[in-house]
Amino acid sequence: MATEPIDLEAAGLCTDAYGSAIGMPQLCDAWFGNQIFWLLVTLVVIYFILSRVALPRIAAILAERQGTITNDIAAAEDLKAKAKDAEAAYEKALADARAEAGRIIDAAKADMKADLEAGVAKADAEIAKRAAEGEKAIAEIREGALVAVKEVAKDTAKEIIAAMGGKADARTVTAAVNARMKG
Repeated sequence: MATEPIDLEAAGLCTDAYGSAIGMPQLCDAWFGNQIFWLLVTLVVIYFILSRVALPRIAAILAERQGTITNDIAAAEDLKAKAKDAEAAYEKALADARAEAGRIIDAAKADMKADLEAGVAKADAEIAKRAAEGEKAIAEIREGALVAVKEVAKDTAKEIIAAMGGKADARTVTAAVNARMKG
């Protein structure tokens, strides 16, 4: 069996000027038409796969993400509005509490002032009562002292007159002491 040499050009293989096969068949100009056809077929198949399968899935995922983002932003805006409302309610409650505390303090001050005024009035009345009692006691002591001074003056005058060798009756001594005490 003898092997016949293979005609490379008849087999559709590119050969160089010496009839040897070229190392890279994709660079063979005889095959360019075939390569361009399969390139176009491959590109059309890839286009249909991408446009019918992959891109709709990607678009659905992007739309879902955009919907989620939009919903999250709307929820955040709602929560922000609720937070502002809650803050306003807190500020109002705080202002009301401060006003109520002010009213309680004012009421307590008024009560303390009324109690203080009542205590002062009671103390003034007690002081006035004691002062009147003291004045009365002083007046009684003065009366008693005046009577005692008159008695002592009468006794002393009688003793002085007796010591000088005179004799004085009680009526004359009393009249003289009374006249002297009046001024």
